Amino acid sequence: MKATLKQALEGKLPVKCLQQPRRAFDIIGDIAIIEIPEELRKKEKQIAAAVPILQKTIKAVYRKAGGHEGEFRLQKLKHLWGERRTETTHKENNTLLRLDIAKAYFSPRQATERKRVFLQVKKPETVLVMFSGVGPFTLEIAKNTPAKAVYGIELNRIAHKSAIENAKLNKVEDKTWLFCGDVRKIVPKLRQKFDRIIMPLPKGAESFLDVAFAAAKKGATIHFYDFEKEEDIPHKAAEKVRKAASAANKKIRVLDVAKCGQLAARAYRVCVDFKVVG
Repeated sequence: MKATLKQALEGKLPVKCLQQPRRAFDIIGDIAIIEIPEELRKKEKQIAAAVPILQKTIKAVYRKAGGHEGEFRLQKLKHLWGERRTETTHKENNTLLRLDIAKAYFSPRQATERKRVFLQVKKPETVLVMFSGVGPFTLEIAKNTPAKAVYGIELNRIAHKSAIENAKLNKVEDKTWLFCGDVRKIVPKLRQKFDRIIMPLPKGAESFLDVAFAAAKKGATIHFYDFEKEEDIPHKAAEKVRKAASAANKKIRVLDVAKCGQLAARAYRVCVDFKVVG
């Protein structure tokens, strides 16, 4: 069994090219998404055909054809190998997630981070997940913790529809409340205060901190996500939280600033865990 993409390509590409393909690729269900440098695009189908050698369950391989763009952070993909479909079922943290990778944002790389967060739920809590997507945070909390109720709000109608289907698939409909629309408009209509609020929108989430403070119980824990350069961690993201807390006339205590994924050289996704104390 080949252990790396480089090993799987030995004998199929010139030796000088073997160092260039990206070592890591994303696997979502039975679909692989790979990155291929511009200089190897003529060999992309050969590279793609090597991926199932590493992972026998792969049924389709796509290449990233652009970054995450637009309001829903969707990614352009090019089909290179196998079945021509973008729907799949992904298993993560004891939870099944059906989704269309071309129509809804989902990152399998955040599985460890999602587990880090849901392991903090130790008692019956009422939880709010903003920007909930196809339901990974919402459903993993509902399925793996003693949470009393988990609310998810997502703007993308296709992702929201998948989340509803996934709640049924995981048999947690009785613990989940899913809404499609703008967080800023929906949260006030819930007339609910929350013990824990999760904000997994790493770019621009600070503009919704006022909504989170308004919906948080005293003593609530909030998980705020941000993109930061390495030299700005932990102080810059924490300062955004403190500034928003001051504007909302709230007192907070920062519990942790955790790195939860590298975006580029010296750039990371971070999560500020903090408690509303007054």
